[in-house]
Amino acid sequence: MAVIQQQTSEQNAPSNVPENVRPGAHPGARPSGQAKRPICPQCERALRACICACVRRVDCQTEVLILQHPAEVHHVKGSARLLHLCLPKSAIVVGEAFDANALQQHLNANGKTSVLLYPDSVVFGSTLVAKTGSVASVPAASSHQPGSDAAIRLVLIDASWRHSKQMLLQSPLLRALPRYALTEVPASRYQIRQAHAEDQLSTFEACTYALMQVESHNQQIGNLLQAFDAFNALQIQFGVNNLLRVKK
Repeated sequence: MAVIQQQTSEQNAPSNVPENVRPGAHPGARPSGQAKRPICPQCERALRACICACVRRVDCQTEVLILQHPAEVHHVKGSARLLHLCLPKSAIVVGEAFDANALQQHLNANGKTSVLLYPDSVVFGSTLVAKTGSVASVPAASSHQPGSDAAIRLVLIDASWRHSKQMLLQSPLLRALPRYALTEVPASRYQIRQAHAEDQLSTFEACTYALMQVESHNQQIGNLLQAFDAFNALQIQFGVNNLLRVKK
């Protein structure tokens, strides 16, 4: 069983990070243990690749639980950490085969209904129907309004497609969750990581579009796309200057 390592956004959110902060100029930087490179304590990246300037705080009623595969934790192109820093009501749990009792506590926290953002679900009227056929009394995205009593928690799996399926197979709790699948979303804006299919989105994008549907009147959510675009631009700039490698 994997040990659950939780990080809440409120613990790690950068305080008043100006938009013009350059990579490597984070005021709260510190060396991390025995690491050879100084690490930013907020985004947990090397100082010269700090992404804190890309953060745009967005307040949502919907909670977000990110279940992150260990292989994604230090992936330079990963977007989950940025998403976590943008959303105060988010948490990251790192693992692959989760302890059932610990995971259950996360899924049941604050009396909210956890809904897995994952393909192969069907939206039926005012309910979400899981692939298994079970029905949860959760408003469909098109009818959910901020401030309603039936607030949900979006559960995301941040992993490669192969790893995400493995995580589901190893967790009966995750497989039992009602699922919500995105439909009719824009093409991916992810410029730094190649998708295996045209309709595949990054963890950041999938969460953003789901929140736009769940909280359709929350105008702040659009700021997440600004954060994501800034992240892509910063990574491209950094890659061109420092990480350009010949593909093998």
